[in-house]
Amino acid sequence: MKLDSNAHSVFSLNYHLILVVKYRRNVLDDNVSERARAIFEYIAPNYKITIQEWHHESDHVHVIFKAHPKSEISKFINAYKSASSRLLKKEYPSIRQKLWKDSFWSKSFCLITAGGAPLEVLKQYIESQGEKSNEQSVQV
Repeated sequence: MKLDSNAHSVFSLNYHLILVVKYRRNVLDDNVSERARAIFEYIAPNYKITIQEWHHESDHVHVIFKAHPKSEISKFINAYKSASSRLLKKEYPSIRQKLWKDSFWSKSFCLITAGGAPLEVLKQYIESQGEKSNEQSVQV
């Protein structure tokens, strides 16, 4: 596993973000999705976030990204949703006809930590710390 670092720490912070279009309207085609990704990539460096993977369906997107310990992820997500909503509706007027109000994205989102060892392996590793026998050490 490759770890990122700064002056005082090493880290690997990976997230899986799912954003759903308001009312689950089918407005994400390849062009709209690519523009939404470009907006994400434009805003992300301001929050020390790097996109790893992007995939869309007609009514939602999946994004895997890396973050820095100082990243304010919820602020980033809100800034992204606001900017992308405004720009996508402006650049693709047909989207406005499929949405009832001003919002493009649903108010909620799903954010899941990703990568690293499974929780059970980590628990077992922590429980085995301080034991004198190396026989119970766990590979992480």
